[in-house]
Amino acid sequence: MKVRKYVRRSLRNLSADLKRCGHCVSPATVGQLLRAEGYSPKANRKRYASSHHPDRDRQFCYIARLKHAFLAAGKPVISIDTKKKELIGNFHQRGQAWCQEAEAVNTHDFKKDASAQTVPYGLYIVNQNRGFVRVGLSGNTAEFAVDTIVSWWQTDGQRDFPEDEELLILADGGGSNGHRPRLWKARLQTEVADRFGLTVTVCHYPTGASHYNPVEHRLFGPISGNWSGKPLRSLPLMLACIRGTTTETGLTVKASLNRKHYRTKIKVSDQEMRSLNLERHRICPNWNYTIKPRQVPQE
Repeated sequence: MKVRKYVRRSLRNLSADLKRCGHCVSPATVGQLLRAEGYSPKANRKRYASSHHPDRDRQFCYIARLKHAFLAAGKPVISIDTKKKELIGNFHQRGQAWCQEAEAVNTHDFKKDASAQTVPYGLYIVNQNRGFVRVGLSGNTAEFAVDTIVSWWQTDGQRDFPEDEELLILADGGGSNGHRPRLWKARLQTEVADRFGLTVTVCHYPTGASHYNPVEHRLFGPISGNWSGKPLRSLPLMLACIRGTTTETGLTVKASLNRKHYRTKIKVSDQEMRSLNLERHRICPNWNYTIKPRQVPQE
């Protein structure tokens, strides 16, 4: 039986194939001939989604309308998500940095060699082109996500939007702040809506469309670029890289550390869910809902 093999079509292999056919052509000449015919090295382009939800386009249009309405009225619009976990230590960091000699790092990224594993949770304020990041040392839970929103509202949100009683949150469809977790909705009710008297509207991006969430390219992209090629050897260095992130459009970022330990697998009962003042929207009700205060905000 013959085994079919795949050989990479590099210039060197193409040159060797041509020589076996009686054409002595160097790899450089092969490259010139290919370019003359319109060929060039290209990477794959991600274009086709494995699944296409029937309400995908409808949800994008609805998010655009809500976001435009909130921004036009001067009401706060925030985009939230969790960035990739980062190990703190002498580990390889993607990218390149200007230096005279390359920094020597560990051969392998073993968690046991790290001084900490961080969970950066990002919040991008669309109105102001500002970022707010809380770096956690525990699990990525719904409680941690809501605590980040609470921390931002207490430090900056109340000051920047003193008269507003509505908040629009743009989030991914899955994860700790996804449209399914009960704890996410329960904590928004108690810690944000009831506590501050805010009416919270949440819109989730369809599954597989998280890269359209503004926090991904407006905040996380610039942060990754800022520490590109720089090993995150300590927590202060990581926070400094986040705080030092800027763009030509004027992005500024605040960052702080959250040392709180968060429990996992917290259950929210059916009775607790029925007690929430949650109203689902007529359009894509699983992805869009509003949580209103149940009581007078605490002083």
